[in-house]
Amino acid sequence: MDNDKSLAVFEAFKIRRHYDEDKERWYFSVVDIVSALIEQPDFQKARKYWNQLKRRLKKEGNESVTNCHQLKLLSADGKRYKTDVADVETILRLVQSIPSKKAELIKLWLAKVGYERLDEMNNPEKALNRSREYWKKYGRSEKWIQQRILSQETRNKLTDYWSSHGIKKDDEFAILTNIIPKEWSDLTVKEYKALKGLKTQNLRDHMSEAELIFTALAELSTRQIAEVEKAEGFEENKLPAKKGGKIAKDARKALEQKTGKSIITRDNFLPSNKAPKTIKRK
Repeated sequence: MDNDKSLAVFEAFKIRRHYDEDKERWYFSVVDIVSALIEQPDFQKARKYWNQLKRRLKKEGNESVTNCHQLKLLSADGKRYKTDVADVETILRLVQSIPSKKAELIKLWLAKVGYERLDEMNNPEKALNRSREYWKKYGRSEKWIQQRILSQETRNKLTDYWSSHGIKKDDEFAILTNIIPKEWSDLTVKEYKALKGLKTQNLRDHMSEAELIFTALAELSTRQIAEVEKAEGFEENKLPAKKGGKIAKDARKALEQKTGKSIITRDNFLPSNKAPKTIKRK
């Protein structure tokens, strides 16, 4: 594999995976998951099983299949081939379609490696408490934690609006998401993460209190403008995203002018983190 993060292991089965930095999401090889579920080490037999299952699910109108994508993953012969991949949520739905005594173990494995916490779906308070403990462990202040939670709530309300107003595809969510920070901070998500020296980490987990506040302001403004304009579908929601980001940008510039300090910093919460550095703004 390209690096140790591109491969995970469940019992004796190797699971190929890929992290999409733009979407901030892990994708797993479906056939590798299937192989582990049916305990079939023969790749060709596992692939045949998945192809048959995929045809059946398509006939049934199962949305899980349509949510699968193809990426070129490294194979055992050292070459890259187009392979069906899916994010954790889709994998969990697919698991339900495969009779296997390993189903619950796969779910627990996904939880253990940190890509999904199944009990949180039914009890969001567990997710909140776990997050609080995680942030406290790494030295975040109560004030920062509260702002991080509020920022996430604002984000969730925005994505809920998008979901209920015609935004269904992952790439559409990614594009709309990218518009907002680009407007208010002049950086795309990828550029923002690069500035802070992040790779697979969640950008918000490494923002300062001020950065979280301006992110929330941009997303709150975006949602409220979209609601007033009754934005429907991908193209119509682009404009509220730009307008919402612009509101936060104007506020950022006004504060920076008063304080002489940049809101955007290189600071992060990585173990090797050094003293905060600010960026000179025009």
